[in-house]
Amino acid sequence: MKKTITVKGIGTARTKPDRVVLNMTIETKNADYETAIREASAQIAELNAALEGAGYEKGALKTMDFNVHMNYEDARDENGMYRSVFAGYACFHTLKIEFDFTNELLSKTLSAIASCSAKPQFNLSFTVKDPSAIKRQLLESAAKNAREKAEILCAASGVSLGELVNIDYNWGDVNVFSPTNFARAKNESAAFGAMLDMDIAPDSIRSSDSAAFTWLIGGSDGD
Repeated sequence: MKKTITVKGIGTARTKPDRVVLNMTIETKNADYETAIREASAQIAELNAALEGAGYEKGALKTMDFNVHMNYEDARDENGMYRSVFAGYACFHTLKIEFDFTNELLSKTLSAIASCSAKPQFNLSFTVKDPSAIKRQLLESAAKNAREKAEILCAASGVSLGELVNIDYNWGDVNVFSPTNFARAKNESAAFGAMLDMDIAPDSIRSSDSAAFTWLIGGSDGD
């Protein structure tokens, strides 16, 4: 029976972000269903116009989610008990725009958003334009790490490392986002204004991945 050694290789990478993902949510409420939707559409049109004025192509702002539901509020009845009362309709429209990261472009984009009457909630995250490059780097790093471990173990055990016979790898999600983020809640105009004047230096993206490698091993004479 052929003897083998199996080693888990761990690949790591630290990558500088070069891309911004800006997620925004427009929220409107109205007693009338159609009015709630029209108000949301009007705010989205204003956002699109503001971004086009900042140099973005038409259609750069993408819809990620659209939801309308009945809105209820708690109110006291004649007995002083709280009960849910229909208060109209709430319309939520989640949108996304991506662009290359520079502080100049980031400030220009946020200024464009601030200039229109639509005041969306937003979350700003930093990533990379080419996630596949990180994944390739991780796999190369994992393979190198596994071989180094196998060579050390074989040398310490007085055996030789032979042919690679198996690689066990489970494809999964790899982190491609910086831990740095910035969020603006509804009506936080002060925080939004401060953001426009800041030079942002997002933290590096920390990613890891692993795979198991199996080699044949032989005696100290190579058998």
